Amino acid sequence: MDFDSRFRLDGRVAFVTGAGRGIGRACAIALAQAGAEVWLAARTREEIESAAAEIRAAGGRAHAIVCDVTDAKALRRAIAALPALDVLVNNAGTNIPEPFVEVSEAHLDQLLDLNVRAAFIAAQAAAKKMLEAPDRKSRGGAILNMSSQMGHVGAVNRSVYCLTKHALEGLTKAMALELAPHAIRVVSIAPTFIETPMYQRMTREKPEFAEWVEARIPAGKVGKPEDVAAAVVFAASPAASLITGTSLVIDGGWTAQ
Repeated sequence: MDFDSRFRLDGRVAFVTGAGRGIGRACAIALAQAGAEVWLAARTREEIESAAAEIRAAGGRAHAIVCDVTDAKALRRAIAALPALDVLVNNAGTNIPEPFVEVSEAHLDQLLDLNVRAAFIAAQAAAKKMLEAPDRKSRGGAILNMSSQMGHVGAVNRSVYCLTKHALEGLTKAMALELAPHAIRVVSIAPTFIETPMYQRMTREKPEFAEWVEARIPAGKVGKPEDVAAAVVFAASPAASLITGTSLVIDGGWTAQ
């Protein structure tokens, strides 16, 4: 295999949750550009159909699946119905920044349900689907859990978010050990603040928030969805064949401090 081909995903099938916007959309597009056939899942039909159409217009292969990942039965059905699966980008998630002492049980349950429970079920269903392939050991597979730099550190007003992302980091390690004998790698992707619709909304509401963030990133800037997508393509590709049970931190140096 030549050097460039090690970064290709030709003949592979990928499933991306939360694929309608932001990081998930960028990941779906990048995976398709690398040669994968991509299935995009999200709650909003218009967003994922738009992203899928963009991929197809560029010559890629893409399909849209309307699915609320917090509906466990629907999520399992969607993954089980795939013709095959080689790569999961377990991306759907959210955050509700607020002081620790003010966190409501409703917000606690909402973040745990989406960021942890739904991510676990997606990963489990994906692993089962991957194991259906009789040539899995030679074919390989990758489950990529979208974590955060907050899965490695703490932060004010992000107690529940940090809780959920630390949980994903632990899940990644445990899954990697169990699935390694089947040639399925498990890697967490841990970005810093990224220019997504959620981040843009935060900075509109509190312009000083952007200054606070950028002052804490040694690289001096927030990331773009394409920065995360590039790491996802690498982690999914044969070039990362020895990478499992660890985290790719795309944080401009935040966690080095």
